[in-house]
Formats: sequence, structure tokens, C-alpha cells
Amino acid sequence: MLVCYLTDEPGKIPAVRAMLEPHHYVVARLLGDEAASGTGGVLMVDADLREMVRVEQIKQALGELHMVTEKLFVVQQHLHHMVAQAFALGATSVVRNTHELGPKLAQIEARAKATGNGPSAVAAQTIDCAQAFVSIFSAIKHGKPINLSEAEGVTSHIVNSIERNGLSTWLDDVRRYHQGTFQHCLLVTGIAVGFALEAGFIDIDVKRLGIAATLHDIGKARIPLSILDKPDRLDPDEDEIMKRHPVIGYELLKDIPGINPEILDGVRHHHEYLDGSGYPDHLPAGHISDLVRLLTISDIFAALIESRPYREPMSRQDAYKVLCDMDGKLEMPLVKAFRNVALVA
Repeated sequence: MLVCYLTDEPGKIPAVRAMLEPHHYVVARLLGDEAASGTGGVLMVDADLREMVRVEQIKQALGELHMVTEKLFVVQQHLHHMVAQAFALGATSVVRNTHELGPKLAQIEARAKATGNGPSAVAAQTIDCAQAFVSIFSAIKHGKPINLSEAEGVTSHIVNSIERNGLSTWLDDVRRYHQGTFQHCLLVTGIAVGFALEAGFIDIDVKRLGIAATLHDIGKARIPLSILDKPDRLDPDEDEIMKRHPVIGYELLKDIPGINPEILDGVRHHHEYLDGSGYPDHLPAGHISDLVRLLTISDIFAALIESRPYREPMSRQDAYKVLCDMDGKLEMPLVKAFRNVALVA
């Protein structure tokens, strides 16, 4: 289940994530920052309701997230006047401390399923896929082995969803219910799968490109959250750290038994350009595989159409124009073949 966690203390975020993930998909924001978007799941507020500045920030966030019906407030010590304040702000449930969150969220989730008030089937599937990403990233952070079958399962879910409902439905639901790194991974995988289906790839090639897309940013699991979740543009030093993620991802995956070399190639080289200006290996065109060329187009397009804290998402038309303007860096016949995916699918 999607949980949008709003707090006034950044130090609380890692503990809450560790407690709730991978059972729930957590989008965390500090009060006063740009609020997370969404229409489903639970809005969870954990802040000092005795401070009026916090109350005003909560009111603003609640206004921006008015479509979320479940609003869970953490009221430390369960002080009577703070509980009253929580319900006055619109709380639908209150807990005394973070240890009560798991059972309360399970109760809310069960109620939503029983009443049919949960997200749509497609949206629920995107949430399930995001939870798989949470599990994969969590395993890496804790030094546990990567379960390749989870990535394969995510890819299969996305392929099935796009075949049934189309790429546009998938993209709309991902952008409605997800934020940040996992949103990007879900978008790239959906776009790459849509590209492969549009091109008439056989099933095994659709799966291969899809799994490469699913795993392409896995190295970000080792990038500090202060950089990964930064609400502003990265400074040059932070950007250099971020650019390590393809090599990190490759190193995390290369020793897994049975991993396909083409998938490893996609993970390591999805930021390479035909003119040699990409990274990490500055490959010339002759050393960039077809899978990487497809994945790079999907990756760039996804980044352009997703919402970032420091900029609005581009329309699909404008994003496609950016691709067309990258002659010399991207393979133009593939960009032309991508047109129906970008503008129609």
C-alpha cells in the first residue's frame, strides 16, 4: 500500500522506512517542502501539532492531497488536546507512536479491500511492483543477495499490464501513485516494454529488454539518500557521485548465476551516447549494443516526463522533440521508430 509520510523531523524518515518497507511503499516528505502527489493509499502525518507553523504546513499539504481519503496522524503520548487537533485537521485515524503503525496500516488496507475503496487494478499492480523494488533495494542496503526472480516478476507484471491496458494507462497510474527513484524505474520499464512490443519483438526479447530496464538503476541503492532524494538539482560533486550508479549496479549483478550478459551491458551502459560523450566508459557507437540504444531512449524519455521537485514534467510531445534533437547521441532510426510509443501508445 502507498504511504505518503509527512514529518517535521528528517531523522524520523529512515526509521519509518525501515519499519514499513517492504510491506508498504513509502513516499517521505518534510513539511514545508513540495507535497507528494497521489489519490490513493494513506497520508500519514507525524509532526508536533503544538506548533502553529506546523499546523499551517499540514493544512497546506492536506489541501494539496485532498483526494487521499485515509489520513493517519501520529500523536506522540496521545495527549488529549493534540488528538483533538489531529481530528480537527481531518485525521481519520490516530496512533500514539510509530510502533502502532504496522497494525493500523494493515487494518486500513483490509478495510479498503473489503469496501472496494482501494486503487484501481492497474494502480494496485504498480504499487505491487514498487514494493518489489523496495524489497530489492532494501536487500542491497542490508548486504543481502539480490533475488533476480523479483526483477523477473516485476517485468512480467508490467508486460502483462501493458499488453492488456496499453502503455498510457500504465504511465498515468505510475505517475499518479509513485514518486522518485521507484517511479523512474517503473516508467523506464514500462516504456522499454512498450517500445519492444511496438517493434514486434518476440517474447524472449521483450523480457530481456524489460529486465534490463527493471535493473538499470539498481546501483542507486548504494547512493546516499541525501543525494538520491535531494529536492533540488545536484551540485557538481553530488552529480559525480550519482554518476557512479551504472558501475555500482553492474558490480552488484555481475556475479549472480545465470545473469544475462546483455542485461549487465544495459545496466552498465544505459548512459552512453553514440558520440562517446556518455558515461561511465565513453563508448563509441560501434561498441554500443542495440539493447543499450533502446534502453537509453526509454530512460531519457522517462526522465523527461516524470515530475521532479525542481521542475514540472514535460508533455510527451515535448519530450519526444528533445529526443529528436539529440542527433549524434541517439540512433535516429530508433528515435523515429519510438514515435508511436512516445505519442500514441
